Amino acid sequence: MAEGTGGMVALYSRAGKLLVAYNKILVAIDLGKTSSSVISRAAGLAVAGRSELHVLHAVEPLSITYGGDIPMDFSSIQDEIYQQATEQLAAFCRDLDIPAEQQHLVMGRPEVEIASMAETLGADLIVMGSHERHGLAVLLGSTTDGVLHSAGCDMLAVKVNTEN
Repeated sequence: MAEGTGGMVALYSRAGKLLVAYNKILVAIDLGKTSSSVISRAAGLAVAGRSELHVLHAVEPLSITYGGDIPMDFSSIQDEIYQQATEQLAAFCRDLDIPAEQQHLVMGRPEVEIASMAETLGADLIVMGSHERHGLAVLLGSTTDGVLHSAGCDMLAVKVNTEN
């Protein structure tokens, strides 16, 4: 894909009229079991239109996840999580020939970091996975919803199956 990712994605209607074109696509993945389907969808768009594809994973700091309620130094655990994420991100990107300069690993709240990276890169499309939510999760929202409301570009939510 590195060879063919430098132009724009053009989406056409059935009548052959140009609907929208994307030059730079940012796909945000959580490195979980559904990440392959999300990154594959984004890669397909990028290859079809010769768009530049960037892949992002945001590692949420443990201090945010667990709050300040636990008087403990999380730095060594956080370093280990970051190192594992680095290796997993590289593995996902290696399979699709995405160059290192288009792989991004950041620390922070995903909904903030994804929108921020899209702006920094000048991305005109963000691709993320989305799954059905139930119960309290509906009230609390999702990362995808958070990005949708803060991003300054288009967004594609790829429906993923979390039951397999």
